[in-house]
Amino acid sequence: MATKPLAKRRRPTSARQYGPMLSLALITPLVVLLFGGFLYPVGKLFWGSIFVPEATLANYARILHEPLFLLVLWRTFEIAFVVTAFALLLGYPVALAMARVSWRTALLIAACVLIPLWTSILVRSYAWIVLLQRNGVVNNALIETGLIEAPLRLLYTQGAVIAAMTQVLLPFMILPIYSVVRSIPDDLVRAARNLGAGSLQAFVRVTLPLSSPGVSAGVLITFILSLGFYITPALVGGPSTLMMSTLIGQQTTELLDWSFAGALAAALLFATLLLAIVFRHALALNKGFKLG
Repeated sequence: MATKPLAKRRRPTSARQYGPMLSLALITPLVVLLFGGFLYPVGKLFWGSIFVPEATLANYARILHEPLFLLVLWRTFEIAFVVTAFALLLGYPVALAMARVSWRTALLIAACVLIPLWTSILVRSYAWIVLLQRNGVVNNALIETGLIEAPLRLLYTQGAVIAAMTQVLLPFMILPIYSVVRSIPDDLVRAARNLGAGSLQAFVRVTLPLSSPGVSAGVLITFILSLGFYITPALVGGPSTLMMSTLIGQQTTELLDWSFAGALAAALLFATLLLAIVFRHALALNKGFKLG
């Protein structure tokens, strides 16, 4: 008795099977949104920094010749670097705990990480003002415990800006690291322990290197977001902590100097792109880790 041939399994449809016209139709909304919401306004701002009212590079020469603007640019990168470092030191243990504890505890930790993202940055920044002002929670607690006699100047300092920005940007460091750490098989750590490695040695030789893609993603996201942060530095910082985003805002809303604001934005963007390229190539040279 002849057997009927087995029905051929239907091959799943993949993106490679889409025709050129369908692929173009799928990406058209994203391209339109990217062009209308980013490329056009940014390009117009940069164009105005050079060709309005006439073709000149005076705005960029002004950045180089006046020390204030270079100081603000340097301070912006300095604060972004410190915020990224603190976010990594605080976020990595949290991400590691989320990936290693029971699902109930991990759910609780994830709620503590994600709930702040549902709150406006403006509200969180004002919460830091309540904590750090002269009659705020921190100063009142220190005075009541007898540690200080007069309120400390905690608000409108660089430390306040770093603390507030670290708290706001911490989830952007935790989530990429957690997504990578949870994908590392537990058998690798157990194999290292069976071969004689201690807990610390197994972490340094196994978990930490394998989690480097998540660390690099979290560091890059946090650093770039820190460079363009506006609300938190403007509220909890002072004149001594002026950052590039705040300076650009002052040029556009108070001085109405759009051409010079475009030059400042271009300088910040080009410096950010340069650091991102250097960071990308540095990671690509890492042993066992290549960026596509």
